[in-house]
Amino acid sequence: MARERDPEQLLSEALRAQAVQAGPPATPGFGLLSGNDLGLAARVQTLVEEQVEVEQPRGPLSGWAVLVVAVALGLACGAVAGLLTML
Repeated sequence: MARERDPEQLLSEALRAQAVQAGPPATPGFGLLSGNDLGLAARVQTLVEEQVEVEQPRGPLSGWAVLVVAVALGLACGAVAGLLTML
């Protein structure tokens, strides 16, 4: 009668076999077992080295701009309320 093997031992042997098949990655990578990081490390390094210009945020709205928007919204709401009242 065949002796049943321990599931942990089977798992460790399977992982070792997978690691042996993968071999060392061609470029320094993130240590993926598949060895297929598709140059991810190189792309990440390139992105880090690039200098990205950050846009400066706009200043706060002036009081006049807020007043104009408030008046326009008030007129629009009043027109809708008047139209619904007439129906």
